[in-house]
Amino acid sequence: MSTLNPYAKYLDGRKPETILSATAAELASLLAAMGAEKAATAPAPGKWSPAEIVCHLADCEIVFAFRLRQTLAEDGPTIQPFDQDRWAAIYGKVPSQLALAVFRALREWNLQLITTAPPEAAKRTMTHPERGTMTFQAVVETMAGHDLNHQEQLRRIAGV
Repeated sequence: MSTLNPYAKYLDGRKPETILSATAAELASLLAAMGAEKAATAPAPGKWSPAEIVCHLADCEIVFAFRLRQTLAEDGPTIQPFDQDRWAAIYGKVPSQLALAVFRALREWNLQLITTAPPEAAKRTMTHPERGTMTFQAVVETMAGHDLNHQEQLRRIAGV
């Protein structure tokens, strides 16, 4: 497990690929449990609504897709961080089901890459300007922990 993964505590020894494979269905279930109105409503001032959280996950999946592919295609690339709050400025009018559909498609694409990458890919490195050198596997673990973090938030909002 990478110490560079700020979400490592969420993994609890589970395989990242198992978590990544289950996330889209879990998001769909949580959105269904809370309904469209609750999904569009922020739980508190300054907090993201469930729909905005799903938009964030879709955006992150785009970012992870690029980072994973760049790590496999280039030798030791430096990746570009992004300001999630600035990206979130456009989320307000995006329906949760659209964000979920985008997330689901991108996740399937990323899982295809992750599960078919050769074993030596896990050790390929990239540099994150804020976190330092990370491996392909550390990025996969970060994805899984990030999923679990946001699923926990959505469960609290849904009351399940």
